[in-house]
Amino acid sequence: LMNAAVAQDVEPARITQHCDSVSLCFSKGLGAPAGAVLAGRREFITEAWRVRKLLGGGMRQAGVLAAAARLGLRQAETTLRRDHHNARCFAEGIQELNSSLCSINLPAVETNIVMVTITGGWLSPTELCQHLQAVSQEEVAETGQAASVLLLPWSAHTVRAVWHRDVSAHDTKLAKNKLEFVVRKCQE
Repeated sequence: LMNAAVAQDVEPARITQHCDSVSLCFSKGLGAPAGAVLAGRREFITEAWRVRKLLGGGMRQAGVLAAAARLGLRQAETTLRRDHHNARCFAEGIQELNSSLCSINLPAVETNIVMVTITGGWLSPTELCQHLQAVSQEEVAETGQAASVLLLPWSAHTVRAVWHRDVSAHDTKLAKNKLEFVVRKCQE
């Protein structure tokens, strides 16, 4: 919700105005260690509260977590814009590779998520992710750095990359360089 609101430059309420209920996780994108909020009609919240108690849910001393969530909300626009920018830089790096191994739909990169299409049948998404995660002596010798990049195999032809507050512009550059290295090695 927060990534979509920042990307569209609208208040979250505008996106959710026609929803019956909304759940917002404070640890996804906002950087809090835990916590979420649920909003909806009074009857819905009453039932959610009852079910939570039935399942043993409850937190004591939650003020520290609430403080982290509050800080995440205060910094959300700045943090998420930075995440979106870093994701866009990574996607542009993929496009600049002009590789037969992977491609990107650049106009589809609107937030902190980048979906990379694996083409050419050289590697499966799982194999590409394994190559990106592994660090070899050859990589260190050629690039002067060791980078382990974690992407998620998403489908039979797609991997997913996601940016968050702990992934810097420098980390993004390392990820682009690592992808370039892996693509070059696969094409050799």
